[in-house]
Amino acid sequence: QVQLVESGGGLVQAGGSLRLSCVASGSGFSRNAMAWYRQAPGKQRELVAVITSGGITNYTDSVKGRFTISRTNAKNTVYLQMNSLKPEDTAVYYCATDRYGVRYWGQGTQVTVSS
Repeated sequence: QVQLVESGGGLVQAGGSLRLSCVASGSGFSRNAMAWYRQAPGKQRELVAVITSGGITNYTDSVKGRFTISRTNAKNTVYLQMNSLKPEDTAVYYCATDRYGVRYWGQGTQVTVSS
């Protein structure tokens, strides 16, 4: 069983920055990839960024150059640094990981970017 707890969301003006954190419970964090997803009102949940156990990262095109995913294995934590935020980044952000074929999700954290 894995529990994921996100934090760091909030209200920010366009052009501003936020850093999201996600703490994972249990063992094995360092051996698994971690991902950030987001879901805007009326839209499907989309993958934003992923980081492998070896630190390789990948991003959806709309956030490349603005968002950075990172991890600190000693703290069982994955981060999403979001810079140059745009109103279209407004969404609930979720972290996720897979363990033994099961997808685990956090409860989500709201990010609202005002224009």
